[in-house]
Amino acid sequence: MRRTSRKKRSTLADRAIAVSAALILGGGGLVAVNVYASAGEGPSGSPPARTQSAGRQLSTIDCPEAVDGLPEVPDQARGEVDRELAAMDTQITDAYRQFADRMEQMARDPGLAENAVLGPLRSRRTASLDRIGIAIGRVAERPEGLERLAGCSLRADDDQGRDQGQGQGRDQGQNAGQGQDPGDQDPGQGEGPGRGRGGNGPEVADFVDIRSVRPDADRPRKRRGASRGSFTTDCGRNENGKFNPDNVIAAPGVSNGAHHMHDYVGNQANDAFASDDDLADGATTCRNQGDRSTYYWPVLRLQNGQDEDDVDADGGGRDQNVGEIQTPSQVTLTFVGSPVGRVTAMPRFLRIITGDAKAFTNGDANANASWSCTGFEDRQVKDKYPICPEGSQVVRTFAFQNCWDGRNTDSANHRTHVEFARDDGRCPSGFRAVPQLVQRIVYDVPPGPGFAVDSFPEQLHKPITDHGDFINVFDERLMRKMVRCINDGRRCR
Repeated sequence: MRRTSRKKRSTLADRAIAVSAALILGGGGLVAVNVYASAGEGPSGSPPARTQSAGRQLSTIDCPEAVDGLPEVPDQARGEVDRELAAMDTQITDAYRQFADRMEQMARDPGLAENAVLGPLRSRRTASLDRIGIAIGRVAERPEGLERLAGCSLRADDDQGRDQGQGQGRDQGQNAGQGQDPGDQDPGQGEGPGRGRGGNGPEVADFVDIRSVRPDADRPRKRRGASRGSFTTDCGRNENGKFNPDNVIAAPGVSNGAHHMHDYVGNQANDAFASDDDLADGATTCRNQGDRSTYYWPVLRLQNGQDEDDVDADGGGRDQNVGEIQTPSQVTLTFVGSPVGRVTAMPRFLRIITGDAKAFTNGDANANASWSCTGFEDRQVKDKYPICPEGSQVVRTFAFQNCWDGRNTDSANHRTHVEFARDDGRCPSGFRAVPQLVQRIVYDVPPGPGFAVDSFPEQLHKPITDHGDFINVFDERLMRKMVRCINDGRRCR
């Protein structure tokens, strides 16, 4: 039996309208606007103009990830820098709305895209980057060359123009033809072929029949001395319907900092303004009250033409995230050990983001979520949603970073304080192994390409943008128990 939608119950403040999405077509063909190979090229952050090749439809706005281009941000400047980075995300979504709302005019006047969208966006980004430089310069040497991060471009979705019936997968190119042809189904529910109900994805080409994916036989080998145990915490499935479009890790103090809705299990005090003290005192859905950690990820929605309660709210319909939010049929949160040695305790309030919410435009270097189906979990894909056979359920899996730098609970880009172990299972120099969180989230949804995770609007609901967030709020006693269980080779709950 298919599980029904869990309606959003949390109260969302009235915030700024974000974006809608569209493809720019004119007269049955491509609009000739200036498009850039790589944002940020050139001395002033404005890359040299190039015209998009014929036959490829412009679908989104591509800007460099500013946080990745910053030097180390002093703690005294972190708050102001984080707010400016969040403002730059909002600038992109606002520009993306202009891109959609004025597409007919742009079809008649190709220069309008540069004059009305890209030029103003670069100006706003330049101003934000200047403020970031000033904030850092108050307490440290002001960084130079930040203006190179201002450049943005229009780009095509590489999946567009493919044979919609093929459903290209990571390992095999063609649908296996076993009764699940994605080309016969429309995830868009009348919003136009390949554009999704919200107008900005997903496309049929974003799906693959899991049976056409080659099984992955590789299994990590555990060496002598490995920590072979595990610790599983039961925090429910968000049955109580806690959602918000904030991100207290990446955009602290900023409402709607994610521009998409998150599912939360565990700590119930989590919103953009939650301090460590708030989290320490917060209620938890975890069965063991010693675990007040917060676990969150983008919601998954059915693209079935049905509106959710957040259809007029930020993070929901205002950010082009539409459809019924699905309560998982199962959520498993398990901490595992190192394949080469013992693990040490994680510090309280350690923050980890795994995956990349902007992987469609950033590239897949930090993409980490995997998609599969129950009964087929030896077949994993990152850049496609799976089409599961009848009776099989969709599975999302996140394996979080398992090496910590031994000093910091966060970093300016929210990544460099934690790392993944190397191929040989050992942590990079200066890092120590900690329990690795593995999240497995299962959904009972109808077979076919009729679902998607929430995303930043310009990320077009691509599966590769899936990601997970974790803040450790275990009490010290329970953390010690976890470490002992893992290092002693026991399975604890």
